[in-house]
Amino acid sequence: MTAHRIAALLTAALLTAALLTAGVPASADTGGTRLADVRVLAHFDRAAGQAAESIAPEPGGGAVIGMIPARQVVRVAPDGVVRVLVTMPLPPDGGGTTPVVGTPVVTGVARSDRGDVYFLYSAGQGGLTGIWQVRAGTPRLVVPLPADTMPNALVIDGDRFLITDSAGGRIWQAPLHGGAASVWSADPALAPDGFFGVNGLKVHDGAVWASNSDRGTIVRIPLTGGAAEVRATGLAGIDDFDFTGRGDEILAAINQDSKLVRVGADGSRETVLDAGDGMQGTTAVVVRGSRVYVTNGANLVGDDSNLLVARLRR
Repeated sequence: MTAHRIAALLTAALLTAALLTAGVPASADTGGTRLADVRVLAHFDRAAGQAAESIAPEPGGGAVIGMIPARQVVRVAPDGVVRVLVTMPLPPDGGGTTPVVGTPVVTGVARSDRGDVYFLYSAGQGGLTGIWQVRAGTPRLVVPLPADTMPNALVIDGDRFLITDSAGGRIWQAPLHGGAASVWSADPALAPDGFFGVNGLKVHDGAVWASNSDRGTIVRIPLTGGAAEVRATGLAGIDDFDFTGRGDEILAAINQDSKLVRVGADGSRETVLDAGDGMQGTTAVVVRGSRVYVTNGANLVGDDSNLLVARLRR
């Protein structure tokens, strides 16, 4: 399936999500976090499939980025220089059995405290779907996942991985040292409604928080287990998100509308970056101290896949 076909599928699904969540008012809270000194750190080759999807910041101001559908993981240096760390092979059948999108994709990335780089590869049949590690330029499968999963976000939580499955509406867990994965939660709030269900993932304040692209929601599930609690709605086309450091305040990447939205602890919403700031198919956001990283995949509009950085003003 071509990149154009993926974009068409994403557009249709995200428009459905928009209809499902339309009419929810945004009660703007003007006293929240702001961004300053917004700039593009790196531009990527969108024509070659480098649609920036995920972010793992590195010491010194650089970052590791997952690329769909180039099937790549790249490193962006603090000065913006881009280097490809790995390009994943196609599965034997070409990847047409990859759930939802029909083409193999690299999605979530994560970096351990000791500097190990991990990433997710979804490739359908062929035994390639799972968590991979980049080591000296060679990928190594550390946690296999079922071929019918669409692993999307990857988080390291202590001695384990947590992985969202956008096709199955599940959150998986697996040991950090590698091995078998198991389902941590299959709460109905994680399920898709026609396309992508659970997408972004963070661990915060004793709970796992997850976004649902189809439903335009962010939910909270206690680390001890239990039912999901919906904490934000009206976020049609939400992809990734992160916390600003002000309690439960969130910055959310809205892929469909190419914007970054501040979500207050009370669920209020306010756009803080939009197309005028360089947003084009916004896919991910990560906060590290006072520094904010934002990726744009240009998968729905435009052709400028990029990594933005900004300064957080609380």
